[in-house]
Amino acid sequence: MDVAVSPPPQGVYFDAAFETLALSEVRRHQDTLWARQWPYLRAMSAFYRSKLSRWIEREDITLDTLQDMPFTEKDELRVSQEGAPPYGSYVACAESGIARLHRTSGTTGRPLILANSVRDAQDIARVGARSMWAAGLRPDDRVVHCLNYCMWTGGFTDHTILEATGATVVPFGVGSTRLLIDSILNLGINAISCTPSYPALIEQVLRETGGPSPRELGLKLGLFGGEAGLDNPDLRAAMEDKWGFKVRNANFGLSEVLSILGGQTDWTNDLLYHAADVVFAEIIDPETLQRLPVEEGVTGELVCTHLRKQCQPLVRYRTRDVVTVTGADPGPDGRSAWRFRVTGRTDDMFNVRGVNVFPGAVRLAVEALPQWASGQFRIVLKGDGPYDRIVMKVEAARDLAAERWLDAAARIESAVRERIGASAAVTMVPFEHFPRTEGKTRWIDKEPT
Repeated sequence: MDVAVSPPPQGVYFDAAFETLALSEVRRHQDTLWARQWPYLRAMSAFYRSKLSRWIEREDITLDTLQDMPFTEKDELRVSQEGAPPYGSYVACAESGIARLHRTSGTTGRPLILANSVRDAQDIARVGARSMWAAGLRPDDRVVHCLNYCMWTGGFTDHTILEATGATVVPFGVGSTRLLIDSILNLGINAISCTPSYPALIEQVLRETGGPSPRELGLKLGLFGGEAGLDNPDLRAAMEDKWGFKVRNANFGLSEVLSILGGQTDWTNDLLYHAADVVFAEIIDPETLQRLPVEEGVTGELVCTHLRKQCQPLVRYRTRDVVTVTGADPGPDGRSAWRFRVTGRTDDMFNVRGVNVFPGAVRLAVEALPQWASGQFRIVLKGDGPYDRIVMKVEAARDLAAERWLDAAARIESAVRERIGASAAVTMVPFEHFPRTEGKTRWIDKEPT
């Protein structure tokens, strides 16, 4: 028996009906979804029956009254999984309903085990495909996917997202960079999905092996995620000039919430929030923890509540990502999603003489000086703080002579002070001092006192 396969969409939108829906209509749709999700959560989640005991018997909980409830913290999920392995007591479906198991990357602590139903996986692929489509990926593209396939959602799950656009996907994974270069050339690959750090490693291998220039690989589209910094126009321009591809931050998300929540399109460097029919987003003041309006100019921590999740639904989950809303009006292409930038993480934040500092802001300062620095650096924190200054090791630009390093350090210190308002002490190190990686780069080195 033949199975009918829906043809991929054409034109500007992957999902035109939703992507052009007015925000007021989006909110009405969210209210409808929550009216179904709340009874499901009350019936199926032992974790929330205990955590929300004051509210769990109430049938009148709305998305507005959510703000009266406590937050869910990542450490609570870890403790839950330690007590009820492997999924935790917040699992809300039977084993027979779990279609796929993953784990988080563990960059901020012990990895979480993640469970998805068939419908959960379909939602992830559908929302992610909106982002990839908005970034420019189409069915006639051939994209190589270079994220870790070993249980991390960035591998196989994001592979399914790429496939959902109709594009031809090459499941390469990480490692074997020389083979990757050969594959791009021999298979006519024209797009790459990876972390923003990975092209630097490919460049290094090309130099060491006497290979072609980055532009000669013929890539036309770079789909990036997993690291901050792509809203820096200087970094984007430098990458686009060197590689000849369009740079898109197409993959902002959290594995425990949704693989992709937002991404860029061709008319803005900001991220569009693509997931409003799956995840309800709040923005809270990191200090008062009060809900803030989602409107232009507002900065706060992103908090997420699932509207359809079956296996491991979360309520008021603190992502620790600090975002700034940059627009809530429809874009020139008709997409109605509100727009934002990720400006830091509350769990990476450290204090320098009363100034809250985010590594992402430091990165913007360093990457704005490509004539002095390669863009690679490490912040060195000794002890628990607060600190007197930002102590940094910064990698010199490729062709910068050693006698210019003192000048480079002074320029970087000035740029950091101007952008952040805190003083810095910069030590320059040689080009390619820090290892290039296919995965996420850690920008902070913590040392004992």
